[in-house]
Order: sequence, then C-alpha cells, then structure tokens
Amino acid sequence: MDKTEPSNLVSSIIFPKGQQVTSEYFIGRTWVETLVSNDSVFNCAVYNVTFEPGARNNWHKHPGGQILLVTGGRGYYQEEGRPVKIIKEGDIVKIQPDVKHWHGAAQDSWLSHIAITTNPQKGEVEWMEPVSDEYFCRLK
Repeated sequence: MDKTEPSNLVSSIIFPKGQQVTSEYFIGRTWVETLVSNDSVFNCAVYNVTFEPGARNNWHKHPGGQILLVTGGRGYYQEEGRPVKIIKEGDIVKIQPDVKHWHGAAQDSWLSHIAITTNPQKGEVEWMEPVSDEYFCRLK
C-alpha cells in the first residue's frame, strides 16, 4: 500500500486497483485495472479506475458512449456546457455517445468507479484538453 493512501480506501476497493496510469490525458495519480476486455462476444470493455484526491482525466468523448458505476469516494463529472455534478458511491452516470466530458476525484477524496465502454466498434476515445488547475480548484 502506498503511504499516502488512506487504509479505508484500500479496504473498500472491491476490484483490483490495477496499474498506475502514465498518460498525458490524466492529471494526478490514477490507477486502472481491466476487468473485462473487449471481444466479439460481449462487445464492451470494463475497467476499475481509481483516482487519488484531485486526480482527473482530460476532456474526452466516447463515440459509443460510456457508463460509470461509482464504487467509492467522491468526485466530479461534467459534460461540456453543463454544470459540474458531484458523484459518489452508488451513483450511475450514463454518458451519451460523442458527449464531451471529464471525471475525477474531488480535491479532498479518493474516487473509484467502474468504467464501461459501450459500443466500442464505433471507435476509440477522443482525448482533448486538460481540465485546468485554476478551474478545478474552484469546484466545491
């Protein structure tokens, strides 16, 4: 266990935390574990994603949509042109195809969610600009 992780986070994660993401499309430390790989039978990919406090992904779009099942902590979800929403354990977020959005942990909480990539045959995620620190730090 990383010394900066609260022990209750580790004990509350029900799926493997996975590997730390090393990508220009994420700010802060994030871990991803593939739970179900996309194949011709199930036609979706399922991931466990864990964000440290303040970590988030860039704005992005999924051509086939995405579903988030929040399994722990508290964070944010925002669609372009709409107010930010607070998400917490037990929330379900259904993201329509090609909707520009971002998600991540609140400044003072870890966030863990299951990310389901729906209709992956429609194409890969399109990554865009980061969510600026200036904007993110103003969120409550």
